[in-house]
Amino acid sequence: MYIKHQLTLMMGLSACFGFPLFAQESSQLEEVVVIANRVPLPLRQIATSVTVLDEETLQAHGNFSLTDVLRQTTAVAVSSNGGIGSTSSLRIRGEEGFRTLTIIDGLKISDPSAPQVLTPFEHILSSGLGRVEILRGPQGLSYGADAGGVIAISSRPAVDGFAVNVEGQSGSNNSHQANLDVSTGNDIVDISLLASQFETDGYNVRESDSVLLDKDGYENDTMHARLGANINDNLRVQLVHRTVEGETQYDGCFAGTIVYDCISQYELAASRISLDYSGNTFTHSLAYSQSDTRRDDFASGSRAFGSHGEINRLEYIGITRDLPGFDLIFGIDLEEEVNGSLDRDNEGVYLEYVSDFSNSFFFTAGVRRDKNDDFGSHNSYRLTSTYLLELDNSQLKLKASYGSGFRAPSLFEVDYNASPFSFPPASNVQLSEEQSSGFEFGIEYLADRVTVEVVRFAQEVEDAIYFDLSGFSGYLQDIGNSTSEGIEISGSLVVSNTLYLSANYTYNDTERPNGLQRVRRPKQLANLGINYVSDSERLRINGFYRTSRDSIDEQFATPIDLDDFEVLDISASYRLSASIELFARVENVIDEKYQETLDYIAPERASYIGIRLNF
Repeated sequence: MYIKHQLTLMMGLSACFGFPLFAQESSQLEEVVVIANRVPLPLRQIATSVTVLDEETLQAHGNFSLTDVLRQTTAVAVSSNGGIGSTSSLRIRGEEGFRTLTIIDGLKISDPSAPQVLTPFEHILSSGLGRVEILRGPQGLSYGADAGGVIAISSRPAVDGFAVNVEGQSGSNNSHQANLDVSTGNDIVDISLLASQFETDGYNVRESDSVLLDKDGYENDTMHARLGANINDNLRVQLVHRTVEGETQYDGCFAGTIVYDCISQYELAASRISLDYSGNTFTHSLAYSQSDTRRDDFASGSRAFGSHGEINRLEYIGITRDLPGFDLIFGIDLEEEVNGSLDRDNEGVYLEYVSDFSNSFFFTAGVRRDKNDDFGSHNSYRLTSTYLLELDNSQLKLKASYGSGFRAPSLFEVDYNASPFSFPPASNVQLSEEQSSGFEFGIEYLADRVTVEVVRFAQEVEDAIYFDLSGFSGYLQDIGNSTSEGIEISGSLVVSNTLYLSANYTYNDTERPNGLQRVRRPKQLANLGINYVSDSERLRINGFYRTSRDSIDEQFATPIDLDDFEVLDISASYRLSASIELFARVENVIDEKYQETLDYIAPERASYIGIRLNF
């Protein structure tokens, strides 16, 4: 009820300011963003909160793992079971990682072989990426009813002619990475290929490991290819293929007793083919994708567990233009989820109205209908509103949005509770679907040298599913509403032609139905970035500070406070010529000792040096 009252208030305020007051276009608001509505729209029209990271920003951070870059963006928290390659959960505004959908070049990379259908963030490296868009909150209507947040990743685009990028770096814990990125293109065909290899000896990540005290290393081999062909001025076909092989050493698996010599092997093979038609009044996109994921876990050299999953997806997206004062976006997606011998189909159809009758007021209204084999039909909705006000040499943007969705229990969750491994209370629970909803309203100020955004958000998940960490009986449901609500403040300042500052702060109050704080969700997150570039643009120095406050974990149903922590990373690069660049990085400069997950030690200070060659 609280969410509905807030929604009504903000939609009413936006409507009150709905008359056009200016005709000027703001260049700062004209950046095109795809993630919010699945079609390219200028940022000025988008009411949902979006963070965009371009290639320059990704390289400035420099971290091997994409999660270490994302954790420094607004309202994103990450908890890892150790260093790179360790199991990681990424939570946007406090919601579980399996409610966050991730796509790379349109390819959905969710892992149905895992207990929940989630993104294996620990196996996504940051190399070769050209752009990342993050949609915060349960606003992913066109992606699926269970998309509580969306991360859309684009690989580095192909260039006209022929280009080769080679990168290598080495550093602490005997860590090495080598990347080869080759692309070529013309008006008809474009091809890009990324091959990346990473390995590290790691460190002993488990505090409780007093037996082996061994290093827990990681290896990753990733290949990502994209081929596009323009059949004519209106028709384009594109093929994307991605393979990932990851091997993680870890502590604490179970083989009759607790074992500290454990290995997890992960393999992904995924492909997507799409056919896109773009005309003056209609745009159509038809795509088919398939992903195959395999996992094998070994305890002291013996295979202890294995799983296999597939996602087969057929989707269509269309848009009609030149309608009187509005556009229509519509789509259909048919998805088959496979986990071992289990399978399930979900059929989704959606329609969204997007206004374009004004240069200052924008409104969208969407509805989605899902039919799930096991959990029936459900409706989801999204409403958004944006108003732009032109000031002297600056702009003000008011925005509000509301979204809803549902998530069916995964095949594994349902099957586990019915298996011999489950016992009361979980074996007595018949899992039902989760219902979710969320709203946000905010204000953005944009001037030549200053940007500020303030967003108030609240969202809830009804009957959230979780694993019984107290008795290990299986999967239970928190009957009632699990909530996350708070405020986000972010901004940037161009101090001079050589100095740039950025910062964000998130306060997030989370509660389970019993009133307790939800685990591994810091109440406060803050990030500060300082970027310096010399007048010649040869030298770049970047500092990234982040802090986490007021997080808890749980042990046998007992809440345990986690220590607050602060981390500082510094990176630098120097371009020797147009084709040669040297770079270096120190992570956790102050050597902070901390844990994001109880008993798992976060990485200590580490340093790396590398070279980039561009031809």
